[in-house]
Amino acid sequence: MSSVIATIQKYPEIAIYLTIAIGFWIGNLKIGNFSLGTVTSTLLAGLLIGQANISLPPVLQSTFFAMFLFAVGYAVGPQFVRALRSDGLPQVVFAVLVCISGLVTAVILGKLLGYNAALTAGLLSGGYTNSTVLGVATDLISQSGLDPQQLKMALSLMPVAYAVTYPFGTAGSAWILATLAPKMLKFDLAAECEAYEKAHGTGVGNGTTAYREFSARAFRVNNPELIGKSVREIERLFNHEIFVRRVRNGNRIVDCDDCTVIHENDVVAFSGGLSALIAYQDRFGVEVKDVPLLDFSTELLDLVVTNRAYANKTLGEILRTLFGKPGRGVFLTKFVRSDLAMPLNSEITIQRGDVLTILGAKEDVAKIAKELGYADRPLENSDMAFMGFGIVVGSLLGAITVHVAGIPLSFGTSVGAIVAGIFCGYLRSTKRTFGRIPGPALWVFNNVGLNGFIAVIGLNAAPGFVSGLQTYGVTLFLAGTVVTMVPLFVGLFLGHYVFKFNPAIMLGACAGARSTTAALGALQDAGRSKVPALGYTIGYAVSRLVMAVLTIVVVNVF
Repeated sequence: MSSVIATIQKYPEIAIYLTIAIGFWIGNLKIGNFSLGTVTSTLLAGLLIGQANISLPPVLQSTFFAMFLFAVGYAVGPQFVRALRSDGLPQVVFAVLVCISGLVTAVILGKLLGYNAALTAGLLSGGYTNSTVLGVATDLISQSGLDPQQLKMALSLMPVAYAVTYPFGTAGSAWILATLAPKMLKFDLAAECEAYEKAHGTGVGNGTTAYREFSARAFRVNNPELIGKSVREIERLFNHEIFVRRVRNGNRIVDCDDCTVIHENDVVAFSGGLSALIAYQDRFGVEVKDVPLLDFSTELLDLVVTNRAYANKTLGEILRTLFGKPGRGVFLTKFVRSDLAMPLNSEITIQRGDVLTILGAKEDVAKIAKELGYADRPLENSDMAFMGFGIVVGSLLGAITVHVAGIPLSFGTSVGAIVAGIFCGYLRSTKRTFGRIPGPALWVFNNVGLNGFIAVIGLNAAPGFVSGLQTYGVTLFLAGTVVTMVPLFVGLFLGHYVFKFNPAIMLGACAGARSTTAALGALQDAGRSKVPALGYTIGYAVSRLVMAVLTIVVVNVF
């Protein structure tokens, strides 16, 4: 064992990757519905491995953290900017108020309990479940001019507070929002989600906007109901749930348009959702095996909405306008906003930067892509120059110090990095010809950046962790419980009585303002619906930036 420890001390990079590996392994384990999560698990792994007295340069944690912050800003940027310019403003104000309530609670408790800036920031970060606070506070305190001994002590206390308060911050938030809040406010979450879906529509016409299983089957038409009718008439007859893609007349295969007429004994390729095909198959005729007829190229394509003519229209309007004529038999399979799957209902407003995943014949998909926006076909490469220059410019701006009444003030390089990410993400959503960072790459930057930062923090803070835990443990846990609960109850009061949000939207907005993805998952499970996600996206985008800025207040107050 001594030789292993000596090796890790000599090559500390091994300790970083070991910490990350253990963190992801334990973080993905679940006991029932509870999980520590990768961030907390990585921190605890770092604190354990760091007992071997491993020293790492602070620049490492700053490098990892800048990567994480840029990735977060890049992901939420489009939604954040549009929320400020649209009818999402009430949710922006709501999220800001919830964030401020968390800050005020942590500051008051910190003052009452005699905590310093590091302990208070860790308390706020863990209790409020926002790891951005931990990183920004670390960055600011590292640049505060403390002597090395004071700095080491401060940076060892912050992870103590985070590790003690984060588990309840996560599990408690999920339980309060998904279980306690509906009982307190006397509503049934599942019923509210169902009512919202019915009120705002789940489809176009009598069909559905979500064709989860696309299929095409061949039938020999012998039903008088269809013989002699045009493709347009047949599709209308089946409520536009079924589309006629191709037809065989004798030995000739024809690609159909609206005016193509179906004759007796024609073999027709009907396409649609599998459930619709099964429901209507008895009205088509006899199913036959016709491989050449069904052998047409299809494509599953992520389509980014960039055409201003379609921004701010409802999903239903877009489907009726585009999916009917230019590309019959093109199906919407998924709708994503800020990397979050959204419910497919016809009344939801589409924004520039939203991603619609469509499926259909290749030429039909291409027609819709050309009209609606940008075809985001899968590519492996990322625009690293765009990301690198973005972080550099943002960090340089954040490093600018302005003296007010002799007091030096600056946002810090951390806030600069997340602001740069927001700007670059929004720019990418409107100008899709550059700045591409694919979803998998963004996941790596986000998760490796955050957990690499947490690993370095844990390894460096390990020597003072045990004594800090013994001194502050129980009090910190109770204080963290208060920091978790107060903003949630403030959010529930404001959302229900002041802003009067729909209950399902309100709970999602509370989860978003708290950056608590676990709570959103619990809400979607309890409501058996994705409706809470409609409230989550704006709150999440706002809280990431607002909490980074508010951390400056915490450090300066103490």
